[in-house]
Amino acid sequence: MFRRVPRQLGLAGGALLLLLTERVVTAGDLAGRWPLALLVSVALAGSLGLSRRLPVLAYLCGTAALLADVWLLPPSLVAPYTNLMGLFFLGHYSARRWAWWGPVIALAGVVAYFARFEVMASAPAGVLFVWLLAWAAGYGNARRREQLEAERIVLRRESISDERARIARELHDLVGHTLNVMVVQAGASRLILETDPSQARDLLLSAERTGREALDDLDRVLGVLRASPDSGLHPGLGELPRLAQRMTETGLAVTLDVAPGTDGLPHSLGLSVYRIVQEALTNALRHGRATTAAVSVRDSGEQLEVDVSDDGRGPQPGYQPGRGLLGITERASVFAGTVEHGGGERGGFRLRVLLPLP
Repeated sequence: MFRRVPRQLGLAGGALLLLLTERVVTAGDLAGRWPLALLVSVALAGSLGLSRRLPVLAYLCGTAALLADVWLLPPSLVAPYTNLMGLFFLGHYSARRWAWWGPVIALAGVVAYFARFEVMASAPAGVLFVWLLAWAAGYGNARRREQLEAERIVLRRESISDERARIARELHDLVGHTLNVMVVQAGASRLILETDPSQARDLLLSAERTGREALDDLDRVLGVLRASPDSGLHPGLGELPRLAQRMTETGLAVTLDVAPGTDGLPHSLGLSVYRIVQEALTNALRHGRATTAAVSVRDSGEQLEVDVSDDGRGPQPGYQPGRGLLGITERASVFAGTVEHGGGERGGFRLRVLLPLP
C-alpha cells in the first residue's frame, strides 16, 4: 500500500514543479545560468518542505533564495508566492516567541527585494502588508490551536478528576459502611462473649456474612468501573430492604418506607438513593450512637424525596459536614438536587434530600 505523503513535502514538490516549469518556459533568458536557477528553485521549494520542523530557519533560507533569484536571475513570478506560503507556515508552526521573527525577516526581505527595482514606495508597502496578513493568518491559527489544546487538556483533567471522585465515593460508601457495621458487630460480640456465647456467635456470623456481601459488592463496583456506569451491576432501591436488615442486625433498628411507583427510576438515580441512605445510616450508627432510624423514599411526581432520621445524639454545636455528607451532596448535585441536614424535630439527626425526576 502507498504511504500518505506529508503535506509539506507535497507542497514542496508542487512548488518545485511550478518553478522548474517556469524556468523551462523562460529558458531563453537564463543563458548559461541553469545550474544556479536549479539550485535556487530547489532552495525555495525545500524551504516549504522544512517549514513544519524548522519554520524560522526554513523561511530565512527561502527569503535568501528569493533574493538570489531576483538579484542573480531573471525574476520568477512563482518564487514570491512560494515565499509567501513560507511566511504563513512560520506563523502557523512556530512557537509563540519564535513566530515574531516572521515580520522581521519579511520586512528585511521586502526592502532587499525592491532595492533591485526603481518603484514607488507604495509598492513595497503594499507587498509588505500582504505578507504580514499571511503571517497574521498563520499566527492566529496557531494560537487558536494552542487554545483548543489547552481546553482539551483542562477537560481531560476535569474528566479524570470527576472519575476519581466517583470512584472515591463508591469505595467510601461501600468500604466505610461495611467496616463500620463489622466493627460494631465485632465489638458487641466481644462484650458479651463470656456472658452470652450464643449471641456472640450470632454476631460473629453476621459480621462474616456482612464481609462476604461486601466482597460481592466490591466485585460489582470494580466491574462497573471497568465497564459502564449504567451497566446494572450497582445496587438500587430494591436493595434497601437488605440494607435495612443488615443495619438492624448491628443494633440500629431501621424502619423502611418506600413508596410504590419508584421501581421504574433510572438506575443511576436508584444507585444514588441507595448510597445516600447507606451513608446516612452508617453515620447514625457510628457518629450518632442511634438505636433506631426511619427511612422514607417518596415520589411526588416532580421530585424524589429521601428522608432519613434517627434518635441519636444529634449534631453537635458548630458541626461541619464530613466526607460522608459531602459525598451525599456531590451525589445530589449530579441530579441538580438539594440536601438538608441537621437536628430532627424530636432530637437525633435528620437528612433530607430532594432529587428532581427526569
